[in-house]
Amino acid sequence: MILKKQVYKVDKKVNPLIGILLFLISILLFIFTLPIGFLYGIFHGLLKKGIVGLGEYLLKIAISIDQLGNVGMQHLLNVLWIKKGGYKFGNRDETISSALGRNNQLGTLTKFGGAIDKLLDFLDKNHSLNSIDYYIEPSDEILDQLVWIHIVDQKLLAYRPKGKTGFMLPGAKKEPKVSDAMTLSEKIKEGWNIALDISSFIYIGIFEARGDSAAPGILVRKTAYSSQYKGEISIDPELGEIVWLKYRDRKNIPEADKLILDFLKDSDLLS
Repeated sequence: MILKKQVYKVDKKVNPLIGILLFLISILLFIFTLPIGFLYGIFHGLLKKGIVGLGEYLLKIAISIDQLGNVGMQHLLNVLWIKKGGYKFGNRDETISSALGRNNQLGTLTKFGGAIDKLLDFLDKNHSLNSIDYYIEPSDEILDQLVWIHIVDQKLLAYRPKGKTGFMLPGAKKEPKVSDAMTLSEKIKEGWNIALDISSFIYIGIFEARGDSAAPGILVRKTAYSSQYKGEISIDPELGEIVWLKYRDRKNIPEADKLILDFLKDSDLLS
């Protein structure tokens, strides 16, 4: 059964004076308490797990510093490392390497940004691509969506939207404070007249690509699930018409859906 333990939502706007005050308090706490906590953490890691524990502790600190850098240097990095329309640095839940990897995928790195990426790649093969974090909190640069995967005879259920020539996979927009299973079940019931069995949900993966009709720098992230269901599949005529996709239909679907078809093909689930 797939239920998200925590669902993030974008922070509400706050009073700028509160932001300044909290910043000053955090600086004071950093100066006076971090050294003590850091030394204690080193000894705790060594005593509990030896050098492994120390390494794990320092890695967490390194990631936190990286996230701090992504926020603190966001405006400079957005000017120096990415082209206009690139995926922007600055998500407080993301590392610099993750944002760098997303721009690598999109082909929106400047020469300077590309050089940094190549340097990291030399030190650690595919560093930025492997660092992409698909579980970061939502931002204006990422459209979060859900997809229901249903395969029969190695053909994938999809539909042709009314008035369109391309195909779409059944799904829903990810909703804050609601589990993926519940959101997807309600949307599929509404449009496809079937009841998904939430207890049978199987997580397939997260697939991210540039949105076909989205503004420059906007990514579409699709979390895919499969499940059993009750009822007979039939689509609301207002949505479009049912189609069953083979891998050869890949060219007629959105970019993120192409990644899903690639995965299913590589898993020998699609003809």
